[in-house]
Amino acid sequence: MPAIITDRFRIHNSEQFSEAFSEASGNTFYLGIGRPQPFATSTRADSRTNNEGTDAAPITPADNTTAQTYPYDDLIAAKKITSTDVTFCIPRRNWSTGTIYDIYRHDYGDYATGNTSTITANSGASTLHDASFYVLTSARNVYKCLDNNGNAASTVEPSTTLPDIISTADGYKWKYMYTLSASQQSNFLSTDFMAVTTNSTVSSAAVDGAINIVKIKTAGSGGADGTHTNIDIKGDGTGGKVSVTVTSGTVTAVTVTTPGTGYTFATVSNAQIVAAGASNLVGAELDCIIEPKGGHGFNAVEELGGFYVMMNTSLEGTESANTSDFTVANDFRKITLIRDPKSGGSAATSTTMRGTKAVNLSGVSGTFTIDEEINQASTGAVGKVVEWDSVNSILYYIQTRHVDEGIDQYGNLTAFSGQNVITGQTSSANGTPTTSTSTINSQAFTSGYSSAEIDADSGDILYIENRAPITRAADQTENIKLVIEF
Repeated sequence: MPAIITDRFRIHNSEQFSEAFSEASGNTFYLGIGRPQPFATSTRADSRTNNEGTDAAPITPADNTTAQTYPYDDLIAAKKITSTDVTFCIPRRNWSTGTIYDIYRHDYGDYATGNTSTITANSGASTLHDASFYVLTSARNVYKCLDNNGNAASTVEPSTTLPDIISTADGYKWKYMYTLSASQQSNFLSTDFMAVTTNSTVSSAAVDGAINIVKIKTAGSGGADGTHTNIDIKGDGTGGKVSVTVTSGTVTAVTVTTPGTGYTFATVSNAQIVAAGASNLVGAELDCIIEPKGGHGFNAVEELGGFYVMMNTSLEGTESANTSDFTVANDFRKITLIRDPKSGGSAATSTTMRGTKAVNLSGVSGTFTIDEEINQASTGAVGKVVEWDSVNSILYYIQTRHVDEGIDQYGNLTAFSGQNVITGQTSSANGTPTTSTSTINSQAFTSGYSSAEIDADSGDILYIENRAPITRAADQTENIKLVIEF
């Protein structure tokens, strides 16, 4: 049975996801960074090969249970995403002179009258939201293209921000939709995507069911020349009228003189044009372009295909509110989106959370180096150094369920415990945990061990991205934009 999921369903899903960030009993989302160690081919604890690619070319994560547990193992830190960090967005399409833009049409993908082929855009797109029918200008205004002057190139950048339809000198007709605010440009404008929002002035001026664009589909022949006026637009709406110009027996121009209201379907027939004075005209056919529900500009998110949601998160140095959460001593190669994680057995609420384990050492000899293996001979525990805080003698580390290349023992989650010496593999540094006591809040702990602040496997991993390493610094901000398509 042929079936589709409509764009409205996709927008519904994007709305539900967006609302989850602001609802009183909604979900809690965190952006996680992890994977301080390089990507490499490795062997998992069950002896199977784990091909992760390389730092220059990491592989795409698998969508399975193990792939959704590994991110907790090498998680460095996580930051809460708030409702102000989220917006609907659409693909960015910059206006550029010399480009032939698609027009807004309600019927892309339908079969043309008397034809076995479907209606497609000038660009070849078979659906509206795959068509290039809107632009972002240099002034950061967004416009819909309603008419492209018979598939001619656009050479005049639209600039007016009035709610009326704009005609430019190159024959194009545009509809102003909205302007990106300074905040949107800073937080929700990337190379490929941009925020989409409804302008209240444009929305309030929109007319539901108006017909503003009528196209010549077939020019016909044999008609009496002249401009024939006061021709009704037929359909379920009222008040729409056009004038038709016939030159050398064919229809050469159509002008909407009154847009009317309430149309969900509309036609202007050859017979109507004949009755208006174009006697003997045969074969002419016009296309009335039906506007979106509410009219052009009434709901920019729906009209422009806002079934994308962008999350914008900035990592500012060590995140001053909690300097031991976001280390700048190591790089990261993995970005995750985590829903409803727990911390210490309860729902996580902190703005930032540390993902590493930690231990306070005494009697340290030598210096631990990042990414080196650490061992505890008495327990058989193995881990990797994420950061060595020599001032406070705190060693931050991770343990994973897979074996990294060249480290035969690495790949078990046996806990470091007791007052037993911990030794670095490559540096030969060592130290003794100050006590065997375990605490949950690492920010104030002065002795013993500390678990990660985010409980392993406690939430749902919704997104995983492997990427080339990003080096961090105390005076550096990483701005991470996640775009989810529904």
